[in-house]
Amino acid sequence: MAPQGLTVGYVRVSSADQNLARQLDAIGPVARLFEDKVSGGSRTDRHGLNDCLRYIRDGDTVRVASMDRLAR
Repeated sequence: MAPQGLTVGYVRVSSADQNLARQLDAIGPVARLFEDKVSGGSRTDRHGLNDCLRYIRDGDTVRVASMDRLAR
């Protein structure tokens, strides 16, 4: 039986003055959280997403509040 992975969260808002609270409530408790405060159109500046992708392993679950926060 394969070991169960971690539950990891990723949240993103488009600007530094926006609040992550609604997304944090939506994803619930996670073992590790990654976040970005940058426009979805910028792929090179999404350091939180890049760190998340490097961190996760087979069996982990990534929670996002909505797909556009992840894949825009």
